[in-house]
Amino acid sequence: SRDIDRVNGKQMVQILRKCDVIMLLIRVFHRLYSSPVIQTMVDVAKRVEMMLRDPEESLIVLSGCGTSGRIAFLLVTSFNEMVKAPKQKQICSYIIAGGDRAMLTSQEAPEDDPALGARMLDKICAGKKHVLFVGISCGMSAPFVAGQLDFCLKHLDVFTPVLLGFNPVHMARSEPMQDCSFHFKDVAERMIAEQRHKKAFVLNPVLGAEAISGSSRMKGGSATKIILESILLAGHEAAFRGKRMVYETTYSHSDELAALIHQAGESLQMKAHVYYIGWQTLGIIGLTDASECVPTFGADFDDIRGFINNGFREMKNKEGDLSFLGPEFVIGHKDFVDTILPSLSQNDVMLFLFTVNDDLHEVTALADQVRRRTSNLHAIAHDLEKFTIPVNSVVMRQRWELSTKWCLNAISTGAHVLKGKVYMNYMIDLRVTNSKLYRRAINILQRFTGCSKGECERALLRAIYSTDDLSEDMTSADVWKHTDVANRRDQVRTRLFIFTIC
Repeated sequence: SRDIDRVNGKQMVQILRKCDVIMLLIRVFHRLYSSPVIQTMVDVAKRVEMMLRDPEESLIVLSGCGTSGRIAFLLVTSFNEMVKAPKQKQICSYIIAGGDRAMLTSQEAPEDDPALGARMLDKICAGKKHVLFVGISCGMSAPFVAGQLDFCLKHLDVFTPVLLGFNPVHMARSEPMQDCSFHFKDVAERMIAEQRHKKAFVLNPVLGAEAISGSSRMKGGSATKIILESILLAGHEAAFRGKRMVYETTYSHSDELAALIHQAGESLQMKAHVYYIGWQTLGIIGLTDASECVPTFGADFDDIRGFINNGFREMKNKEGDLSFLGPEFVIGHKDFVDTILPSLSQNDVMLFLFTVNDDLHEVTALADQVRRRTSNLHAIAHDLEKFTIPVNSVVMRQRWELSTKWCLNAISTGAHVLKGKVYMNYMIDLRVTNSKLYRRAINILQRFTGCSKGECERALLRAIYSTDDLSEDMTSADVWKHTDVANRRDQVRTRLFIFTIC
C-alpha cells in the first residue's frame, strides 16, 4: 500500500482488499485461524458460558480506547440484545476511555491514564463475584487498558482478564506510563504467566500491516469484531467460518466501492460533505467510522458525519442523550432533516445504511426527502439473497455489520487519500494529543527526514512549545506533559505536516 496516494479509486479498493484478506489467511502461524489462537478463543468462550449461567453475580466487560472502545460498545449492544431476559440485568458492559463522548469525538488524553482505567473498571464491577474482562489494545500500548489489566491481575479471585491485541508480547510498549511503576509489556508478560494456569488469557494473532500505517481502525477494528463476536457466540465454528463469506461478498462489489470512493473524494476536495444515514447497529457503524476521521486524517467533524434513527435512544449508551454537548453530538435522523437537509447541495454525498429487516417505509420516506435536494444518493443495503443456508438472525446482523464496516473504512480512507491527507501510506495530518501519537509523530519525522530520533523529537517539541529555544524544563518533561500542551495548541498538527513533507 506504499503507493496508495498515487492510485485511483478502483486500484485503492484492490489494495484494501489484499490487506484485509491477509488477516483471514488459513494455516499461517498465529493468524486468526491458527490452532493456538482458536484454542485460546475456545477457553475464553467457556468463561463466557460460565458468566451466562450466573448472570446476577457475573459481568462481562469489554474495554478499549478510540476504535477499540467503539467496537466494544457495538458488540455489547448486540450481545445484550441477543441474551436479554425479562427483569434481568445486562450481563455485558463496556468501557471507553473518555466516556460516551469518545464514541463520537476524539478524547485521546484519557488513554494515557492507567489509574483512570482501573478506577472505571472497579466502579462498573462493584458487587460482582465473577468478572470476565477483555482489554483491547491493538498495538499492545494503551496505558488506560494496562491499568485495568493490572487491576485484574491483583484481584484474580474475582477477575479473569483477557488481553486482545495484534502485536507479539515482546513488542508491547515498554516506555514508562503516567504515575506508574510498570509498563504495558510488564503487564502482558504477567498475563502470559497466568495463562499457563488458565487464570488470564492473551489473544494476539498477527494481522499484517495496516493499509494506512498505524491506522488500527481498519484491520485492527475488524479483527476485534470478528474475534469477540466468535467468543461471545461460544466460539461456534460456523460463525467464525462465515467471516470469509462476508469478505467475498463485500469485495465482489469492488467497482461500486471504487465509484463511491471517487465521489466522496471529490466532495471533500470541493469542501463539501459525506453523510451516513444509518439504521440500528449499521447506524452505529456509520457514526464510528465518521468519528474516527478527525484524529486519523485531521478532518473537520462535519466533513464526514453519521446519523442514526432515533438518535441516542437507538444507541442505548450509558450516559444517555449527549446532544447538549454540541453539534458533534447531534446524531438523529430528525436532527439531519432539521439542520443539514435544508442546506444540502449536489456536491454532498449521501449514503444510506440499512438492511431488509429495517423499516423500509421509513428508509424510502427519508430518501424521497433527500432526492428533492440532491441526486447524489447512494446506499449500502443488505438482504438475504446471497445466503443459501439457514443463518441465525443475530449472526446475520453481525455479518452485515462487518461488511458495512469494511465498506465505510474503504470509502472514508480512500476519500481522504484523494484529498491529500496521506503521503505514501502514512497519516501526515495528525494532532499530537497522546503518547501514542507523540511517538508516531517522531517516527514519521524520522521516516521522511532521515534525522535521528533525538533530532526529530526536538523538532516536534519546538512545534509543540512554539519556540526554537527549548528550555531544560521542556526537554526533560514527561511525554504526557508535552501532549497536554499540544492538546491546547491546534497549530502543532499543521507544523508537523510541514516538517514531514520537507
